[in-house]
Amino acid sequence: MTPDSITPLLSPGGAEVLAAACAAFTPGSELQLVEKLRRRYDAAVVTAAVTQASLRHRAVAKFGPADAARMYFTPDGLEQATRSTVGSHRAARIAATLPGATVVDLGCGIGGDLISAARAGLRVTGVERDPATAAAARANLTGLGLPGEVLVGEAQQHDVTQYEVVFADPARRADGKRVFDHNAYSPPWSFITDLLTGTACVKVAPGIPHEAVPDGVEAEWVSDAGEVKEAALWSGKFYAGTARRATLLPSGATVTSAPEAECGPIGQYIYEPDGAVVRAGLVTAVASAVDGWLLDPRIAYVTGASLVATPLASVYEVVETLPYREKALKAWVRSEDIGTLEIKKRGVDFDPATLRKKLAPKGSASATLIVTRIGRDAVAYSCRRVAPTS
Repeated sequence: MTPDSITPLLSPGGAEVLAAACAAFTPGSELQLVEKLRRRYDAAVVTAAVTQASLRHRAVAKFGPADAARMYFTPDGLEQATRSTVGSHRAARIAATLPGATVVDLGCGIGGDLISAARAGLRVTGVERDPATAAAARANLTGLGLPGEVLVGEAQQHDVTQYEVVFADPARRADGKRVFDHNAYSPPWSFITDLLTGTACVKVAPGIPHEAVPDGVEAEWVSDAGEVKEAALWSGKFYAGTARRATLLPSGATVTSAPEAECGPIGQYIYEPDGAVVRAGLVTAVASAVDGWLLDPRIAYVTGASLVATPLASVYEVVETLPYREKALKAWVRSEDIGTLEIKKRGVDFDPATLRKKLAPKGSASATLIVTRIGRDAVAYSCRRVAPTS
């Protein structure tokens, strides 16, 4: 997309075409909708409007229906945008430390983080190298009635000394493929570490190695509805001596320390720590919270004798211990009349989908099979998922 494909939609005439496209849009109807609207409107504006209608439909999952219906997107900008729940959490943390601060967002994309920051009362400036994406970010602030500016430019060339807070979301894709090595980020890691010598927050991939985090910087792993979304590095005035943190949304539960925990035999319950807790290396915090212990010191499963409600983990009641052999597991599936089988694993190398196909569950009951390793041995547990309590 180009700025010319977004700008026409901002005029009264373009807004009319966009409204018509959004009102008639259903997934898979793009070609037919384009043909229909071209009978009434200019072809170029119609194509841009239908593209926006499709992107807005997809954006509901990240931004909610109210905001998505008023925003503008590019395909890459939507793909890389921060989910609003995560952006709001981050903005609230910045505002709690530095109320009303000036914030520059280097590589602001379509402005998802600018929106959250502006709503938190922060004074925002976005810098984006792609003109079309910058145009979308600018339109999004305006469309949502929020103050702020968006500049077209290179992150590395922008003077950040005039701002109280620097936020950066380095690109983690190259040639259309996701980049997992932090040394391959753009801007480069050396630029990121320079930013972290001041008051900054940098969004990074959840797989960031602990040893890559500079001294005096907090690494916070964030999950939303049980799915790990990102890690964020906090420095300067945001650093208060915590090295690693896990934050779970939407509850806002957070944990920062990992007390020592013992290992022991299987208890009545298995606790599966949230992915953010695992990534942060704070699994033993779950053991402490539920008065439990680890099954194995290198495996992220906690077990305990009692059912204890915790936002830090999912809970499964252990029904029986099973031999980890295909023949024995097939017999278990048949004898228990299992038709819906959830398979979870840690520390063992197999594909759950392949195993499920081999076990061929066809009955009416449901169960969870947890397969893990204790020492050198693989073990399996028949379990029932325990519904979370409020």
